[in-house]
Amino acid sequence: MRDEYDFSQATRNPYAKALKKQITIRVDEDALGYFKDLAEELGLPYQSLINLYLRDCAKAGRKPDMHWE
Repeated sequence: MRDEYDFSQATRNPYAKALKKQITIRVDEDALGYFKDLAEELGLPYQSLINLYLRDCAKAGRKPDMHWE
């Protein structure tokens, strides 16, 4: 590994805006358990599954049903 690197000719990553953003959210244990179990069944990480689900909801314009009885 070099002691110094020359980044004077470097360019910004054009795909940087498309990268995922790390956030912290609070999710109840039942919902998290559901996604963890489903992710294990499908063979993919649960965080990726939650991201896919949220992206699908956003693309379809789904809104939560917010009425209680």
